[in-house]
Amino acid sequence: MAAHLKKRVYEEFSKVVQVEEAPAKKLRLTKPSKSAALHIDLCKASNPTDALQYLLHFARSSVEAESVEGVVRILLEHYYKEQDNSVRLKIASLIGLLSKTQNFNPESILDDTLNTFNTEKSHQVLAQLLDTLLVIGTQLPESLIVRHRLIEVAYKHLSDTYFGVRNKCLQLLGCLGNVDTPLNKDGQGLVPAVIGDAQSLISDYFADQDPRVRTAAIKAMLQLHERGLKIQQTIYDQACQLLCDDYEQVRSAAVQMVWVLSQLYPESIVPIPSSNEQVRLVDDSFGKISHMVSDGSWVVRVQAAKTLRKRTAHERAKELYASGEFSSGRKWADDAPKEKVDTSAVNLIASGACGAFVHGLEDEMYEVRIAAVDALSALAQSSASFAEKCLDFLVDMFNDEIEEVRLQSIHVLRQISTNITLREDQLDTVLAVLEDSSRDIREALHELLCFTNVSTKECIQLALLELLKNLTKYPTDRNSVWKCLKFLGCRHPTLVLPLVPELLSTHPYFHTPEPDMDDPAYIAVLVLVFNAAQSCPTMTALFSDHTFRHYTYLRDSLSHLVPPLRLPGRTQAPGVSGIEGSGSVESAQLFLQQSLSRISTIHNLQDPGAQDLLNFTIRDLQRLGELQTELAGAADFSATYLRCQLLLTKALQEKLWTMAVPLCLKHNAMATAAAKQMLEETYKLEFLYSGLENRQVATIHHVRLQAKALQLVLTARTRRGVEPLISVCEKFLQEVESFQRLFVVELPHLQESFVGKLLDLSPKLSACKPGELVKILQTTLRQSGFLNLQLPKQVQRASATIIEPTGESDNPLRFTSGLVVALDIDATLEHVQDPHNTVKVQVLYPDGQSHVIQPKPGDFRSPGPHRHRLITQVYLSHSAWTEACQIEVRLLLAYSSSRLCKAVWSDSSTEGLQPAEGATEGTIPFGKPVKVFIMPKPARR
Repeated sequence: MAAHLKKRVYEEFSKVVQVEEAPAKKLRLTKPSKSAALHIDLCKASNPTDALQYLLHFARSSVEAESVEGVVRILLEHYYKEQDNSVRLKIASLIGLLSKTQNFNPESILDDTLNTFNTEKSHQVLAQLLDTLLVIGTQLPESLIVRHRLIEVAYKHLSDTYFGVRNKCLQLLGCLGNVDTPLNKDGQGLVPAVIGDAQSLISDYFADQDPRVRTAAIKAMLQLHERGLKIQQTIYDQACQLLCDDYEQVRSAAVQMVWVLSQLYPESIVPIPSSNEQVRLVDDSFGKISHMVSDGSWVVRVQAAKTLRKRTAHERAKELYASGEFSSGRKWADDAPKEKVDTSAVNLIASGACGAFVHGLEDEMYEVRIAAVDALSALAQSSASFAEKCLDFLVDMFNDEIEEVRLQSIHVLRQISTNITLREDQLDTVLAVLEDSSRDIREALHELLCFTNVSTKECIQLALLELLKNLTKYPTDRNSVWKCLKFLGCRHPTLVLPLVPELLSTHPYFHTPEPDMDDPAYIAVLVLVFNAAQSCPTMTALFSDHTFRHYTYLRDSLSHLVPPLRLPGRTQAPGVSGIEGSGSVESAQLFLQQSLSRISTIHNLQDPGAQDLLNFTIRDLQRLGELQTELAGAADFSATYLRCQLLLTKALQEKLWTMAVPLCLKHNAMATAAAKQMLEETYKLEFLYSGLENRQVATIHHVRLQAKALQLVLTARTRRGVEPLISVCEKFLQEVESFQRLFVVELPHLQESFVGKLLDLSPKLSACKPGELVKILQTTLRQSGFLNLQLPKQVQRASATIIEPTGESDNPLRFTSGLVVALDIDATLEHVQDPHNTVKVQVLYPDGQSHVIQPKPGDFRSPGPHRHRLITQVYLSHSAWTEACQIEVRLLLAYSSSRLCKAVWSDSSTEGLQPAEGATEGTIPFGKPVKVFIMPKPARR
């Protein structure tokens, strides 16, 4: 009886608690009530202008997903009351905007939105409502019922007299029209069967009286094509007629339509107007598009020029053959050999191609000229003979009046440089660009000369003279000119050989004066000669004694420009070992693999001799990266990974874990520092290297998880009580679960590793207490096997070199305190992914202040593949100093979990790597910093 009474009292008490908690729950949910605030604002509006102001203000505020449906209800309630068209149009626009809210299902407001069409009479509002339906439809691409209901509305309003309504209907048909099998009458009774043939209806509007509707119809048909619908060949005649339309946008869209049809039906036969002849559709379309390059509108000319560089059907068939895609068996003889294209039998003049390119390159609008240059580039890359024929035209474009056209012409010639050899007259025209005042133009030309072949030694001499003039006129081009001469010497050793006595000013009988080693021009000549001598052993016999001394000096100071040479009768130059020289890449690659194989013999981190082996291997890999630049990325990546394992090995020493914490404070601090350094190194491994595969990313996250487990164990040893450990343990278990979810494909390779053993114990881990979890982690860390590193095919390390400021000047940069002074920054970036968002400039002042500057997107140039150039200004300011001091300028690489999906969690345990607003996790310094003297002077009174 007492137990029954006790149970009744407990039930009554629970009901009281629930009744008391219910109001609090409701208050929390209704706290951010956007709908109520909007309702009050709209009720206060006394005229349409006020209502528009309230709606515009509301559009700038954010709405939670759970509030969207209520807000739409309020908007529609006022929609039906409002008489002003502009207010209703804004409400319709807001509904479309709200339907894009993240985690909101717009299907819940579809019926209410469709009901507005029953009463709406304004054409402009109808167009906006259709646009809202398009937004809703694109948010629900998988719902066939929703899509068919929206298409039904579009069919119903296609006959509207207002062009805007017809445009939106056609756009809706193009984006949501059925590209699968046509619907039958049993398709939920929503739409008649004719909806399946959307393109026949859209093609009817090619002849609409309004040119905007004709444009919308063509674009809707192109949209269907992009979504997978094969356009009927009968539309080709209509598209050709639209090429003569009075409206430029119609002609531009028609050019795209003609090209699409030429790719779908290239071998179809079409008649030639006013003739009994017939040609292939692809040839007919090429002639028509070539003719459009001479169109009266520059918009059409740009579109036609861009279309000319698209791939032909023969090129695509060649790619299919190369990729190994064979016959599917569904079509008879689809694997029959295609006709081989004979380049000598193709009559380009008859098809109008030559005239098209000439018209495009000489067009008055620079946009057309750029498009024509791009078209020439695309065709020249696929045909060496065509590249030679168009070379003169591209070189002539170097003299264009628009800098963008000149720059694009240089880039294009760089892309096809492997297929051409410049004559002396052509080289003379190219080198004239070196006098251009634009730094981008000059550096792009230097990059072009690096990969250009010339025909005679006079060309080499001419190029050297012009580059030396460039060096004299623009001293800041020093590094770019030196690099250019390095590649010129490597590519033309036999042409440089007869010029060596003249270039080095040597004489067979008399001693010549020793040139000044501080002269950049003399260094430029030596860079050319030394790189040519690498492939021409007889050249060193022409060197004088001081040339050998200068080689030794430059080999040490400019090792990236001066190659290792085997000098007759002399000892090998410093830095030259068996791993360098010709054929050294293969031997270095073998050495790298042997080093990693030697490490794979470690089965457990506590094995005797594991630390010594790791130390020796890290030293070897670091030296390998210094000697072989081609393998520097892979060697540094491997060394950094092994350094993490070495830190973990030292932190897990027996002495640390068998003694009480007060007796081993020094070792405990060492383990804490090791765990922190391991985390920092894992971020460098993940974000500082490119070319990583999922296997390597999983290995990096495995090391990061080991470092976090070590931090958790150390935290448990130094803190008292269980409460601080509960949240840390829960977070660690979540990270283990995230690792399992992200790298499920790689789990079979992690069986004996730390994570593999944790996943085997996952049921036990989720149920154990924090103290037990810490013991399990400590034991697993010490007993887990060594995880071998599998290198991908190509690993590149992001690097940065600050060219300006040099940091060599002792003259301080003076400015008035409280004001600002601009410091020019010029840096080269190698293998940096998305530099516009990741590269930042940091300025460190002597008093500890630090400023981080985000360069503008326009400050970045891309002179070549995987290379970027940063040219920007940072503004310095400080209070007055008594004497000049140095500031430090460095480049940072920012990483963010929102930009790189590889970073799936943030770390609160490492200083400097904590996530900030916008999910930015931290920055990594890369590149050597530069110190600059500055002197803020007190203001004069």
